[in-house]
Amino acid sequence: MTTGALTQPAESRPVGSLLANMFWGTSFRAKLTAGIVILLIWQVGVTLFAPAFVATPIGVAMAFPSVITSKVFLVASKGTLFAVFQGLAIALVFGTVVGVAMGRLKVLDRALNFYVSGFYTMPMIALLPLLTIWFGYGGDARLAPVVFAAFFSIVINVRDGARSVPPEYLEVCKAYRAPARYVWFDITVFSSLPYLIAGFRLAAGRALVAAVIAEFFVSLQDGVGMFVLFNARNFNHDVAVVGVFALVAFGLMFEITMNWATRRFFPWYRRETKAD
Repeated sequence: MTTGALTQPAESRPVGSLLANMFWGTSFRAKLTAGIVILLIWQVGVTLFAPAFVATPIGVAMAFPSVITSKVFLVASKGTLFAVFQGLAIALVFGTVVGVAMGRLKVLDRALNFYVSGFYTMPMIALLPLLTIWFGYGGDARLAPVVFAAFFSIVINVRDGARSVPPEYLEVCKAYRAPARYVWFDITVFSSLPYLIAGFRLAAGRALVAAVIAEFFVSLQDGVGMFVLFNARNFNHDVAVVGVFALVAFGLMFEITMNWATRRFFPWYRRETKAD
């Protein structure tokens, strides 16, 4: 009897299975041991060498239940996550269009490549003063950096994917006089999907960072970034660290969701990346 017959395919596993594999898989003992060691070093180091107001694991654990259930924290989390999701949606649509166009049209690629590469590498904090002048100090001042940070990550990856379309595919389309819509959408876009997925993963991390930095800069009250900054300035460091851990949790939740969606809707993507 083979074990393969008893094993559920990876692409059909539910979210709960992915969570179990991520946190309680074969490496659970190593993760648990490393976590305990880090917490012990943190607790002992702060107790012996740091000022009394510095956060400790015990203090953070005690503050955790009241913080995550407070109305202020829930409103802040909603504001940050909504801005990230909204910005990612906008960047996904326009970034895919521009990336495919740059990959297919060499003239457009030569015209825009310099600017796309330059803005991609530019530190986000350098643009915030201009963005606040253009968009004010409201929610748009947070949304604009999120779109900006995610847009260029998607453009660059989709452009590379559009460039990698096998030439024989295009030759067959030309020989059979396939309509332009078919060449652009059915061939180019679908061939670029692995690059789009990789670009979207990268864009999500950059979008979350951009949202938090914008909240620092424009002092938005409905954001986790400002929640952390406010409590840190008022020496509520245990509460501030809970906010930091919340941001880490947001990133992990997105990664878990992306892993599940990739296995569920694009099972071939995982096989291709393993083969590479």
